[in-house]
Amino acid sequence: MNAFVQDLLSGIATGCTFALVATGFVVIYRVSRVVNFAQGIFAVLAGMAAESFLARGIPHPMGEILGVLAGALAGGGVGLAAVGRRNTPPLASLIITLGIATGAYALLILIWGDQPVSYAGIAGTTHAGPIRIQNQFLLVIGVTALTFAALAAFFGRTYLGKALTACSSNPHAARLVGIDVRAMSLIAFVLGGALGGLAGVLLTPIQPVSFDSDVDLAINGFAAAVFGGIVSPGLSLVGALVLGIAEAIVAGYFIPSFQTGVALILLLALMVWQATRRRATEQEGT
Repeated sequence: MNAFVQDLLSGIATGCTFALVATGFVVIYRVSRVVNFAQGIFAVLAGMAAESFLARGIPHPMGEILGVLAGALAGGGVGLAAVGRRNTPPLASLIITLGIATGAYALLILIWGDQPVSYAGIAGTTHAGPIRIQNQFLLVIGVTALTFAALAAFFGRTYLGKALTACSSNPHAARLVGIDVRAMSLIAFVLGGALGGLAGVLLTPIQPVSFDSDVDLAINGFAAAVFGGIVSPGLSLVGALVLGIAEAIVAGYFIPSFQTGVALILLLALMVWQATRRRATEQEGT
């Protein structure tokens, strides 16, 4: 029972990091209508940058904060390349993000090499009866909960958040009331980079990251985002938690190498289900 609870909590913690990556996908897509294939790179860059800062004596949590800022800056840079020019088609922007994600491998290898990096998180465990919970898992879950609460307040109560929401709801109407949709798209990329960076600094103490770890993060994050139709952070969180728990159970009780296929199978099933539901809705309308 204790081993099952440990696997469950590990899956929840990993799912939380998937949720942050997924929410980055959602924020960027809602505002710019661009699927950002560089989203996983933000997490890897932030995790590796945080490791470098900590190795140079910068204390926790400043090193992690600087890592998140590195992810946000990278998000801004990708945004400038993808949507910085006016009237850039979404397909062209998508291809740009894919090219940046591929080219980033060379930069990551040049700076950090091709070996996985990690750093120590919060040490120790918390006891709940006979069950021992790693404190790092609790940190990941707690920070993710606070982040989603902060995002809800940001989008619901601040002018900038409401401007981003307006752009996602109706960009043409947003332009008519004086909102710069292109600037909002750039801000969405920065926010997406920060969310990906936060996922990276939380995940790196649990799972070492290497230059190509973005593939797994991007696949799982995108699968979770698809669960919410790439428009709902709340449903993306649910999908991410399901993914994280499923992968932890597959790794703990079946064949560990199969866990990466869970996201692909779920993503395919979701896409088929959504396409079927959309077709049924269209047929009912006619």
